[in-house]
Amino acid sequence: MIDELRIRDLGVITEANLPLGPGLSVVTGETGAGKTMVVTAVGLLLGARSDAGAVRSGAKRATAEASLVLPADHAAVLRSREAGAEVDEFDGGAELVLARSVGADGRSKAYIGGRTAPVGVLAEVGGTLVVIHGQSEQIRLKSTNAQREALDKFGGEKVRTSLAAYQECFGQWRLALKELEQLRADARERVREAESLEASLEEIAAIDPHPGEDENLKAEAVKLANVEELRIAADAAHAVLAAEDFTEQADASTLIDSAKRTLEHVSEHDEALGALAARLTELGIMLNDTAGELASYSASLDSEGPERLAELESRRADLAKLVRKYAPSIDEVIEWAERSRVRLYELQDDSARISELEELVQTSAAQLQVLGLELGDRRRTAAMDLSQRVGAELAALAMPDASLEIEVEAASDPGPYGLDEIAFLLRPHAGAPARPLGKGASGGELSRVMLAIEVVLAEVDPVPTFVFDEVDAGVGGRAAVEIGRRLAMLAQHVQVLVVTHLPQVAAFANQHIRVTKNSVRGEDGSAVTGFTSSDVSLLEGPERVKELARMLAGQEDSGSAQAHAQELLDDAKVLLGG
Repeated sequence: MIDELRIRDLGVITEANLPLGPGLSVVTGETGAGKTMVVTAVGLLLGARSDAGAVRSGAKRATAEASLVLPADHAAVLRSREAGAEVDEFDGGAELVLARSVGADGRSKAYIGGRTAPVGVLAEVGGTLVVIHGQSEQIRLKSTNAQREALDKFGGEKVRTSLAAYQECFGQWRLALKELEQLRADARERVREAESLEASLEEIAAIDPHPGEDENLKAEAVKLANVEELRIAADAAHAVLAAEDFTEQADASTLIDSAKRTLEHVSEHDEALGALAARLTELGIMLNDTAGELASYSASLDSEGPERLAELESRRADLAKLVRKYAPSIDEVIEWAERSRVRLYELQDDSARISELEELVQTSAAQLQVLGLELGDRRRTAAMDLSQRVGAELAALAMPDASLEIEVEAASDPGPYGLDEIAFLLRPHAGAPARPLGKGASGGELSRVMLAIEVVLAEVDPVPTFVFDEVDAGVGGRAAVEIGRRLAMLAQHVQVLVVTHLPQVAAFANQHIRVTKNSVRGEDGSAVTGFTSSDVSLLEGPERVKELARMLAGQEDSGSAQAHAQELLDDAKVLLGG
């Protein structure tokens, strides 16, 4: 709810602080005092179009600011945080500040939680907090979506259960239908893709590559291309280690053996030389083993001739063709083939999937019809009840021939919220055609209609704050009392702010705010060179009785008028059970 509303240089209001507590707050004052500027200020905070003409004459800008107290998890708090606003939290609640300024040049700025924000975001946040009733473009239930949501909430658990079952079925039906349409639309493309994958997999299978084969063949080909050089090196190294013929120059094995025997002859005189002789023995064994491996390596080269090299190059060419077409390496070609086999299976299974989806779409559509018709029946029952209850409220608000007609008609196609198209229509008086809300009714009539609707919906579809302007236009007497009583009834569930000129309405208020106009003449004593300003004050006790007396008879100091005013206050308490 709005905890406090602050206005500066808006219309005739120089500066005003309006403390708005819970319940019903009324704003009263003489004609032209600036009462409607309160509504204008709230409208600015809801993102209404700015008007430089609303800036007080001589001021640079007009500002409106509201401090709101909300649950910490309220949608407005969450959206404000998303917009970067600073929100103060306390004991599970939160305080949010909205502000709007309008310059004399027409430029407007919006602020949420102390941070600048687009006016559109301000409107988005404000739309979840406050509803103004007074002009047709401000109707909360103007859109068909809002009307459907209100009717569904009024319908209670039965409608909620039916809607949930319908939406679950609708989701399944839409997913199946979308997949089926996609499969059918892509049928030719999928056939071409399957044929291409099948040919590619046959080509890869014919070559049958193995993991790492390309690198292994490359290494072997390099070896065979340099076989003669490798043989010469192996034979030369073998000759150095262990010569097969006696030559003038001894080989390494012979030299190591000679050194070993020399040390063994004297090892008994020093253990260190014995240890070295043992190490030479190990070294000799290693040299002999290495010489043997070199001889085997050289012999193996004789068995791998040009035929093997040609075979390798042919195989490498086959593998290179796969790498060029499918992936950077043979290992990745094999991975691509595995993925493609899975994809080919999916594509080849299209016909079975299409048949399955066709059956699912058909059964879901049939079930959707059943659930949608049930939901529509429950909505019609709720619509009849809502219309009757609003009609009773309208009769008490001096509109006995007015009626709210709620149409629940079959839609052309199933939608996410049912098979119905819902419309709230108002018949303002007997013989008049039923027209959409906001059309065919005066501002005062429309405000009373919306008051009647909001009173009925208050327990199931509340908005934190309602503002009513012109709600008492053209009425008086008993009807005025009923308007005040119903505003108070609505205020039991939400915060209500009303601009009124009727004392019967003002008597029901929890907070009574008066706007007083002050005219100041210019230095020359002329009204032309002067200016007009308004003060705003919260009335209590005797001051409130005097204001009601002024509204009753224009004589705030009259004893009889004040007695009548006190009687109105007492009667209001009785009517509310106080």
